[in-house]
Amino acid sequence: IAVDAAMVADVHNVLINGGIYGYPATAANKEGKLRLLYESAPMAMIMEQAGGAGSTGVGRILDVLPEKEKGIHMRVPTFLGSPENVFELDQFHRFYGEEEEE
Repeated sequence: IAVDAAMVADVHNVLINGGIYGYPATAANKEGKLRLLYESAPMAMIMEQAGGAGSTGVGRILDVLPEKEKGIHMRVPTFLGSPENVFELDQFHRFYGEEEEE
């Protein structure tokens, strides 16, 4: 698993002390920067096994399937923490997030 060392330390801190780890989408990176298969999904799995949760801001990271055209380098916003904190963050994104353009 190739994961950024700072992410590992930050997620470890969340596991020990609580809180939430967030790497959201930005105006420059609308799909987020962390890669689903190499970074977000493995850490979400670890968090869920430890009793926490992982989200893209609108849903569970482990429910995201890689899109064929983006291949294995698909990127997603990533939020990791307790189920309560992640649920509250998802609700915030649903209420205040941008409307999807069709």
